[in-house]
Amino acid sequence: MTEKDMSTKYDPSAVEKGRYQWWIDQGFFKPSGDKKAHPYSIVIPPPNVTGKLHLGHAWDTTLQDMIIRQKRMQGYDVLWVPGMDHAGIATQAKVEARLRKQGISRYDLGREKFVQQVWDWKDEYADIIHQQWAKMGISVDYDRERFTLDEGLNKAVRKVFVDLYNKGLIYRGTYIINWDPQARTALSDIEVIHKDDKGAFYHVKYPFTDGTTFNGKNYIEIATTRPETMFGDEAVAVNPSDERYKELVGKKVMVPLVNREIEIIADDYVTPDFGTGMVKITPAHDPNDFKVGKRHNLPELNTMNEDASMNENAGKYEGMDRFEAREAIVKDLQDQGYMLKIDPIVHSVGHSERTGVQVEARLSTQWFVKMKPLAEAALKNQDTDDRVNFVPERFEHTFTQWMENIHDWVISRQLWWGHRIPAWYNKQTGEVYVGMEAPEDIENWEQDKDVLDTWFSSALWPFSTMGWPDTDSADFKRYFPTNTLVTGYDIIFFWVSRMIFQSLEFTGKAPFKNVLLHGLIRDEQGRKMSKSLGNGIDPMDVIKKYGVDALRWFLITGSTPGQDIRFSYTKMDAAWNFINKIWNASRYVIMNLGDMPAPVLPDKSKWDLADRWILSRLNATVKQVNEQFEKFEFGEAGRALYNFIWNDFCDWYIEMTKEKLNNGSDEEKTNTKNILGYVLDQTLKMLHPIMPFVTEKLWQSMPHDGKSIMIAKYPVANEELDDAAATEQMSSLIELIKAVRNIRNEANAPMSKPVDILVKVDNDHLAQMLNDNRDYIERFCHPEKLTISKDVEAPKLAMSGILAGAEVYIPMAELVDLDEERTRMEKEIAKLEKEVERSAKKLGNKKFVDNAPEKVVDEERQKATEWQQKLAAAKERLASLQNA
Repeated sequence: MTEKDMSTKYDPSAVEKGRYQWWIDQGFFKPSGDKKAHPYSIVIPPPNVTGKLHLGHAWDTTLQDMIIRQKRMQGYDVLWVPGMDHAGIATQAKVEARLRKQGISRYDLGREKFVQQVWDWKDEYADIIHQQWAKMGISVDYDRERFTLDEGLNKAVRKVFVDLYNKGLIYRGTYIINWDPQARTALSDIEVIHKDDKGAFYHVKYPFTDGTTFNGKNYIEIATTRPETMFGDEAVAVNPSDERYKELVGKKVMVPLVNREIEIIADDYVTPDFGTGMVKITPAHDPNDFKVGKRHNLPELNTMNEDASMNENAGKYEGMDRFEAREAIVKDLQDQGYMLKIDPIVHSVGHSERTGVQVEARLSTQWFVKMKPLAEAALKNQDTDDRVNFVPERFEHTFTQWMENIHDWVISRQLWWGHRIPAWYNKQTGEVYVGMEAPEDIENWEQDKDVLDTWFSSALWPFSTMGWPDTDSADFKRYFPTNTLVTGYDIIFFWVSRMIFQSLEFTGKAPFKNVLLHGLIRDEQGRKMSKSLGNGIDPMDVIKKYGVDALRWFLITGSTPGQDIRFSYTKMDAAWNFINKIWNASRYVIMNLGDMPAPVLPDKSKWDLADRWILSRLNATVKQVNEQFEKFEFGEAGRALYNFIWNDFCDWYIEMTKEKLNNGSDEEKTNTKNILGYVLDQTLKMLHPIMPFVTEKLWQSMPHDGKSIMIAKYPVANEELDDAAATEQMSSLIELIKAVRNIRNEANAPMSKPVDILVKVDNDHLAQMLNDNRDYIERFCHPEKLTISKDVEAPKLAMSGILAGAEVYIPMAELVDLDEERTRMEKEIAKLEKEVERSAKKLGNKKFVDNAPEKVVDEERQKATEWQQKLAAAKERLASLQNA
């Protein structure tokens, strides 16, 4: 059965309507279940349920869908697992922002009711994401969809936590961590974004308490950017080798405004030539000060509450917001004579990636993963056959560098949305119990209120989605490890690295063989898309205007692995135009095929030059597309398809078939239809992974075997179709036709006006080939009289073109200005001389000749010969014109 209705113009909405649901209803997205087939699996990077998908998601899913669709057509038993991420802090921040607009906080609701609100948010946005996935045409197996907070994932998370704890790789301790005062939670280092903020160095007097003077003054000068933390000062430090301050070590100074005595200590942490060479030590509010404090057994005095308001240790400033307190403290320091000077500065300050607020360094008791042994195992694995291949390769260095310099990972979050930490504390004894299930006498225990970092659960995604920790799960045994992960280079640290070390620790294998890293989508000016710039583009708006196939085509042809891409409406117009070209060419072929059966190639003896050529070009394109897909060079695959479809198939072969379809014998018509149909069938199949909707529509509209192009066999190279002679001959024929067209253009002689065409060839073989194909020359060049011979004499008044092995002349005395023709020929000679010189330089370069592939060097030598022949012919022609 074929779909007969085809509009005269490509209409994406009509083409896409109902198609996706039909694929789902037919079960095409599910694994084939063929045990003899090789398995191939991908897990989707689960989008956060924080909001709608953006263009970056569209790019990410398009790349995955192309891989999956091609592998499915190649006969693999493919599984693409969909899912979404609960995205802990990010989603909680969104819901809290919504509640703030209603004038309430999570604390007003309580934990249970607040969490229900977040589940409602999740359901709302999961529905939107499902609709967007459908619009994008992604062929995921929805029956296997997972969520990072579902019951199976929770079991996997608990097992990983318990096992790491029992191995001593998870521990609880009090350390300085990054703190988000709005979300009131700990953050890992990579959840902190550093931005330039305006600030100041406040130079403050710290008076001696025992009457000591230094440089004639009864105080020392301390510079700080954060005077609101000074109430937590426990010492002033100098470098032990700093001769200026040796006599001061052990002396006492007073913290201004609170009149608390602290000691001057010596520690190598201090850099003598930075500032005054004296720094205040605030162990509860700075990670470096914390370490100094540990070395000197200093108290750790926290002066802030969870929301960054000042606490009881801040004296009269208690209850003030940190920035409000800073202003009040600065004023008091000035009023009381402690402020020496204020130097305005711009400095890099950490902000929460999710809430955007300035991060505090806060002393806090948290859960940590001991990273060194896990990182070492991941690095060691890269020297084995089970290594992860990074595409592009350079990103392996990024991975290695991070792993070599990794810090312990703070995994607890003071949130309500997430996996609750499986640790309980005895109400009487304080004993800690960590386990898969709650203690039996639960009334005597209280569970840890914190949840785990989002990345803790998403790090398990490739194997937890396959049924792990049940290692006998059918999917785990069949589809793990996965084959390829596709994601942005910006989350190598967050996600890729963590999946690798967790998978090696718990399954003994790397989670995927390849990781394909793409860049970011930027606007036409190269800026990152963001809400603040207002330059974000909704992929659904693009699809509504151009269709999803055009968007997918743009996304794959505009990119190289690892590189950013600039969104452009001009390029979207070009993508739509290309699909419209495919549509019109296909419509022409399909109308001519009529009700014939699925096309089959006629016997080789029935092929003429154009047939041999297009089948050879098709085969070269099949080879190139398959090779480039294997290397994940989808842009190169797209360019090969574009050149073949637009130039070879549409501009030349289809035009060449019209004469035979109109005036040929019945056998010629049948053969031509079969070849046209075969080439279109193979082309649509190659295009299908990139443009699934339009290729399905076109394939269903032409005679075909099979239920869907989705499960048709992907084209493979067939050596029998290779025909170097046909390629060379057709190249000469096309060059001749183009030369005649160029001459007509320059002389302003329209195609409707017949002209005499003389072709002087330099060998009998070329003469024979051109004479055998006079029909094509006559159709495309419209000659009054056509002469092809070695014995052609160049007319004096003519326009000419230089070809490889031939010259073409069009006598046009009434149109041609002899002087203009000489000038034109001089320009042609100058151009040819440059090409000869460029080619000679290239072939004279020993590095190129020795290192380039033999095929490339041979091609360059052939080009050099052709340029020299053309140059010689052009010079000969100019000489004859000079004598005219």
